[in-house]
Amino acid sequence: MAKGDLKHLGIIMDGNRRWAKKAGKPAIEGHRQGYKNLKDLLSAVKDLDIDTVSVYAFSTENWNRSHEEVEGIMGLLRWVMKNELNDLIKEGIRVRWIGSEDRVPKDIIALMRNAEEKTKDLTEGTLAICFNYGGHQEIVDAANKAAESGEISQETITKNLYAPDIAPMDLLIRTSGEKRISNFMLWRMEYAELHFTDTLWPDFSRQELRDIVNDYHGRSRRFGA
Repeated sequence: MAKGDLKHLGIIMDGNRRWAKKAGKPAIEGHRQGYKNLKDLLSAVKDLDIDTVSVYAFSTENWNRSHEEVEGIMGLLRWVMKNELNDLIKEGIRVRWIGSEDRVPKDIIALMRNAEEKTKDLTEGTLAICFNYGGHQEIVDAANKAAESGEISQETITKNLYAPDIAPMDLLIRTSGEKRISNFMLWRMEYAELHFTDTLWPDFSRQELRDIVNDYHGRSRRFGA
């Protein structure tokens, strides 16, 4: 891959709850502000000629959070899929859901699949929503499907990942100062470049995104060579 070729950006949108706590607000307000920030940054992503953005919206471990917070996140996703989908369509953004249906309310499954269907032919970019997602579980599920076909190999596992059309990740950004990948897209980020920032996700700006992308363009990716 040529230097500076950035097609798939992954984002671990961390720090919503800390932002809310600092502001003296309930956790769900941090998640709402985090969504507003994501929506704003998507247009900047298009300007940077990035094809795909994958965001870690809800992990398989996040079910362990308080019932109130989990229900708030589910409600926020419902609202986004019902009220914001037309905006994504106008922008030409294709939606892909990466994750398991296990434990997810049926109405949310229907809303997510509807978003995928309505945007499947759009070509201005892809927003991959990693919801009820865990990297280990994705690999296990893919390996089981590969075994059913009679062969377990790197190629057959890749073909059986959630949303297998999503390419390997080039750059991962994690906000809020945490320096770990937290079970996110383990198979696809095999050779991803990593960037960690102390900025809480709701405060993450277009300019910081540009600066990180410019830093990425200056890196030399050797892929083990």
